[in-house]
Amino acid sequence: MIPYIRAREIGLTFRPKNREPVRAIKGLDVEVGRGEFVTLVGPSGCGKSTFLNIVLGLLRPDTGEVQIDGRRITGPGPERAMVFQEFGLLPWRTVLANVELGLELRAVPAAERHRRSLELIQMVGLTGFERHYPHELSGGMKQRVGLARALATDPEVLLMDEPFAALDAQTRDLMQTELLQIWEKSKKTVLFVTHSIEEAAYLSDRVVIISARPGRTKEIIKIDLPRPRDYEMRLTPQFNDLKLRIWETIKEELLVRAG
Repeated sequence: MIPYIRAREIGLTFRPKNREPVRAIKGLDVEVGRGEFVTLVGPSGCGKSTFLNIVLGLLRPDTGEVQIDGRRITGPGPERAMVFQEFGLLPWRTVLANVELGLELRAVPAAERHRRSLELIQMVGLTGFERHYPHELSGGMKQRVGLARALATDPEVLLMDEPFAALDAQTRDLMQTELLQIWEKSKKTVLFVTHSIEEAAYLSDRVVIISARPGRTKEIIKIDLPRPRDYEMRLTPQFNDLKLRIWETIKEELLVRAG
């Protein structure tokens, strides 16, 4: 595999005023192939979301560097888009207007914005809700809007920071399956963060397990399960073996931190 995203020896220490420095990441290595779905898991506070913000270009590491397609990341760029846990929708804009936002900021003509946004609204299953406002939507519907908005600018890379964590269990399962369907159509490169071992095993090509803080790459597990995947696959012995392997590795880090 030729890496499309390559992170080498990433280190970052936060230095809050009047408090002790916090070393969030130390020596983190991650590689993601073009079109690959890679998930980061690890104990709370291990630097998963921090690393995602480094890849997005909002944070700059103290050591190491991240490259996309051989180019060093020095700030945000049009080839990357983030899907957040908190939805991040503008409450005064309709579903259509929220999806159009990134295109509007890039001065895409109104007719083209409208066409592309309607296509994505259909893709995420929200046809008929174009004129609704965020307060009129369920959590799962809001997350669909956030995903459509991220896809609207046609980024090469989707960065997803626990996007389904706030959803109820049934909606979360549904959104995972829909995300896989959208990913298989769009062929985007996805870097996904979650605390859910089952979610990581279900969605991913590979799972990167990060150590307790300061975060470093502890183990990379290939998810050698056939695609397309369905819910019934979660009931197979192979799937449960992978979940157990991920859990055992994370548990080692939890015990280290507790000790």
